[in-house]
Amino acid sequence: MRPRPRYRPQERPPYREFPHRVLVAGGGFAGYSAAMELCRLTRGRDDVGVMVLSRENYFTFWPMLPGVISNDVDARNLAQPLRRALIRAGASFRRAQLEGVDPERGVVRADGVEIPYDHLVLALGGEPAYFGIPGVEEHCISLRGIADAEKIRNRVIERYEEATLARGEVPDSRLSFVVIGGGATGVETVAALHELVHGALAEDYPNLHPRRVRLTLVDRNPEILKELDPALRRVARRRLERLNIRILNGATAREVLKDRVVLEDGREIPSENVIWTAGARASRKLEELPFPHHDRRGLEVDAGMRVRGFANVWGVGDCAANVDAEGNPVPPNAQAAVQEGRAVARNVLAAIDGGRPEPFRYRPLGQLVELGSRFAVNEVLGVRFSGLLASLFWRLTYLYKLESPQNRARVAADWLLDLFTEPAVTEIRR
Repeated sequence: MRPRPRYRPQERPPYREFPHRVLVAGGGFAGYSAAMELCRLTRGRDDVGVMVLSRENYFTFWPMLPGVISNDVDARNLAQPLRRALIRAGASFRRAQLEGVDPERGVVRADGVEIPYDHLVLALGGEPAYFGIPGVEEHCISLRGIADAEKIRNRVIERYEEATLARGEVPDSRLSFVVIGGGATGVETVAALHELVHGALAEDYPNLHPRRVRLTLVDRNPEILKELDPALRRVARRRLERLNIRILNGATAREVLKDRVVLEDGREIPSENVIWTAGARASRKLEELPFPHHDRRGLEVDAGMRVRGFANVWGVGDCAANVDAEGNPVPPNAQAAVQEGRAVARNVLAAIDGGRPEPFRYRPLGQLVELGSRFAVNEVLGVRFSGLLASLFWRLTYLYKLESPQNRARVAADWLLDLFTEPAVTEIRR
């Protein structure tokens, strides 16, 4: 006979009273997926308590961030609420900054409070990697979340206001935008900038021709979107070139100054607006924790995602050096993080029940890259397609993947309104 759950989903379970307490540190794709899967698997049990600890009470839906830059979606609609969703699933939530872990006592310190655990899942995410290039941290905007997407959009608006006030007599570097990094994030970002400049802003600034704004994509690889099929790479490149976006492949930034980017071959790109999307690394918070880790790749974990040397500590997402069945690093993207989160939930439960954790198997489902609101290049389970149909598929797929029904409805409303009305572009200065 299955035990009845002790609490209704609407109630907040007293986490500390459960015989087996699982604490998930991090509320991104990996941490959220781990917690929700644990709640689903233990719905009929009353011996496992789950708590999520995160520095924010929402998690960002990363795939749609470029839409904030292009003014395609409202930034608030990409902030998915953690607390309500977790409590309804049967978990607890605490918004606090992780300060340290004491593995011997089985406690985590967060904002001066100690929280006990029997199993700890570390899902601390990642952060930009700057590779020691001078000036990047000082002069670049890194796309790390909603606030940065808004900052990029606001920077464009600020430059337009300055140029309009000066009757267009501003240095070329003021209206030059450079995106460094030719992966999916960089390509989608530069396409979003084009859409903002040639779409939403064009009517509001009639005295500033959109062609005055220069957009450049810098990538150190021979081709952009190296993770995609070569045919789709070529389609994406042709699309960007038709949008008059300058693409520099095989180019590496040597230094970023206030008004220009200096490349390794000596070329210089005048720009006071540089966006960095060229690399990521594991969270530096790991340096403050007593667990083995690589500086960039993250926590050292075994095939079952256990942190080496610790039977009850697990690592998932961008903060862990997980590998696939062939021993290749798992890519730092949302679909991998979700798969890791669900897999670690099953392994934690297996450990609680005296079983053996299963090796993680990453199953890439494909890649979707949107180049503006009406064009995308997609590869799904080996099927490759592009254009307007691909863009529609991109939107429907990610709309479905939004966890919050309210966010889903609001994003759909944003897109629908854009079909019939001119989007208003404003900068709220704080």
